Amino acid sequence: ILVLLLFLLNLASSDINQGWFNFNGLFKLTNSTSLIAGHIFYKNPIQFKNSKNGSVFSFSTTFIFAIIPGHFHGHGIAFVVSPNKEIPGYYPGQYLGLFNRTNNGDSSNHIVAVELDTACSLDVNDTDDNHVGIDINSVNSVASASAGYFTDEGKFISVSLVSGDPMQIWIEYNGVEKKLNVTLYPINLPSPKTPLLSLKKDLSPYMYDSMYVIFSSSTVSISDTSSSHYILAWSFKMNGSADELDLSRLPKIPRHDNGGIKQLKKILAITFSFTGLTLVLVLVFGFVLISRKKRFIEILEDWEGFKKREVLGRGGFGRVYKGVLPSSNIQIAVKRISHDSRQGMREFVAEIATIGRLRHPNLVRLLGYCRRKQELLLVYDYMPNGSLDKFLYHQPNSSLYWTQRFKIIKDVASALFCLHQQWVQVIIHRDIKPANVLIDSDMNARLGDFGLAKQCDLGNDPQTYHVAGMLGYMAPELARIGKANTSTDIYAFGIFMLEV
Repeated sequence: ILVLLLFLLNLASSDINQGWFNFNGLFKLTNSTSLIAGHIFYKNPIQFKNSKNGSVFSFSTTFIFAIIPGHFHGHGIAFVVSPNKEIPGYYPGQYLGLFNRTNNGDSSNHIVAVELDTACSLDVNDTDDNHVGIDINSVNSVASASAGYFTDEGKFISVSLVSGDPMQIWIEYNGVEKKLNVTLYPINLPSPKTPLLSLKKDLSPYMYDSMYVIFSSSTVSISDTSSSHYILAWSFKMNGSADELDLSRLPKIPRHDNGGIKQLKKILAITFSFTGLTLVLVLVFGFVLISRKKRFIEILEDWEGFKKREVLGRGGFGRVYKGVLPSSNIQIAVKRISHDSRQGMREFVAEIATIGRLRHPNLVRLLGYCRRKQELLLVYDYMPNGSLDKFLYHQPNSSLYWTQRFKIIKDVASALFCLHQQWVQVIIHRDIKPANVLIDSDMNARLGDFGLAKQCDLGNDPQTYHVAGMLGYMAPELARIGKANTSTDIYAFGIFMLEV
């Protein structure tokens, strides 16, 4: 864990008796280490109410932050009011270094937070991968909205939290009106009159009389390509408006090479507007060359060791190997795709484009990717129980109970519902079958292998004219006229369900 103490900075000033402080300085919340959380906290507790049963006083805070994008986003930043400066039992990833699977939603947490989230975790009901949310005892936000601001004319202007540019946020609670307002905007603009979020709620039952103020952030990727989170300036005050921040004193943000990111966005836009594959291949090849500083160093160093270990499976475009990262002992599955294969490159692009940032408990998680000489490597969570077809056909002495089969069907249905209706774009899997359903250590099913997947904007006709998939799972009209859509996925799911 990376912990930075505010009071060590010479630039910080405060008066704890009056309940205010401010500072200008550059804090980096997280580095590229996998699955970590970073916390910045003010060393002294702050009096938020007079007694245990009293009402929370008014408070105001503003800070300037910047998120430098990596190939895969982390889970953003949260401003937190917590009973402890050292948060116990936290887990990174979608829990933002605040909670874990067990205590997420527990009323005994007494945590109030405002999250700036840059990943869409559908299991905690995130609206999209670029949103602001108000959290009470859980990362399942009680109020949320896509990141942006309102002009004086009432027009909504969206902003990207991972643009790499500094942005300012105001969080203001009115203890009399029991209202929490959150306002976000670029620092080159005046503060909007209309807040992005306005929640009418008494925070008194959720907070102790004495609390700590904290910033929290977390990483998810095992690569060195995750986002970097910075706090540039911060001001806080009880019973009044926080001091304005001096923009002239803002520190400079370390600039990362964003060429690879811009290149990737071009790839995805071109790929899914159905223009020429040749141009896509050229752009992807250029992207992996440009991003040589953002490779999985550990994977490359231990790649020869991976190849000598257990082969988990073989496909039309390469093999899947079991591996362990030396520094963290995280078990991973590494899919090797031949760079020389035209279809292999198409699969490589499709995997990155569809599930690179998508998180769902019933989807196999893509942790990252890299290029080594003429090999393209995709890195996933390791699923110790392998694929479902092995349970159905290749383990005669071990049979699945009906309850397990029904659970697997529900898990895959949940994954498919996520792809078709819950993500910001419609994703057509096109290859649903037991061999592409993996079973984790708790016998949960996860849909994987997105090498044939396609996506389109919500509201558009989600179809593709390239016939793909296994014949036994193809809808008759797909084999005849070649138009894949969500309905053809559902047909394949029906065959899969009967098979299970």
